[in-house]
Amino acid sequence: QVQVVESGGGSVQAGGSLRLSCIHSGYSYNTMCLAWFRQAPGKEREGVASIYRGDGTTHYADSVKGRFTISQHRSAVNTLYLQMNSLTSEDTAMYYCAAAPEVTWSNCTLPVMTRAEYWGQGTQVTVSS
Repeated sequence: QVQVVESGGGSVQAGGSLRLSCIHSGYSYNTMCLAWFRQAPGKEREGVASIYRGDGTTHYADSVKGRFTISQHRSAVNTLYLQMNSLTSEDTAMYYCAAAPEVTWSNCTLPVMTRAEYWGQGTQVTVSS
């Protein structure tokens, strides 16, 4: 059973930065896709970024390219990060970490990850202007 726990959310002023963390456990192989999603009140859930555990290949939503970076801890391979810079009020949302074991590299994309099997409870990010 894979478990996923997010942390690191909070309140920040526009232009500021936050780093979210996601600890995942229960699957130790490299054939895993991990991703960050977000959902703002009244809006649909949106894919933010994904990373393939095996080789670090990443994908980003256009809305966050150049501002957000998804990465894995160098030694603690069960730790995922989302570094968020130049935040705006449009980034205010609940952020979720998703994990999909036994996924091929070619399927580690945001559209595929909307059907990920394992999700965390979310961490709130609020950006004030």
